[in-house]
Amino acid sequence: MAKKILFAEDEETLQKAMKQRLTEEGYEVLVAHDGETAIEMAKKEKPDLVLLDLILPKKDGFEVLEEMKADEKLNDIPVVVLTNLETNRDIQRVLDAGATTYLVKANYEIDDVLDKLKNILHK
Repeated sequence: MAKKILFAEDEETLQKAMKQRLTEEGYEVLVAHDGETAIEMAKKEKPDLVLLDLILPKKDGFEVLEEMKADEKLNDIPVVVLTNLETNRDIQRVLDAGATTYLVKANYEIDDVLDKLKNILHK
């Protein structure tokens, strides 16, 4: 059965490109355009991994991550943050909250992100 990835991202171009690439690799991809939807989908679909932007409408990625890690049904799901925020404070806050990895969008191509996700999903 295909591994399920929830991608919480409001930037449509990146969302489509990442979804297409992950689907080509055999993953089932769910997309949330905002933080509220991301939480609802995580609870309903129980994905194998969440790829999470921090700048999201309705609920930001910090809130999504904190809510997931506080929920015993979701807290074991690896969360990979993919964002443009790159201050040490933001990075530390996310890692302290339980994110598996923190990636800055500008520093990674889609295939690099895909490699990181594969390493986490297929350990």
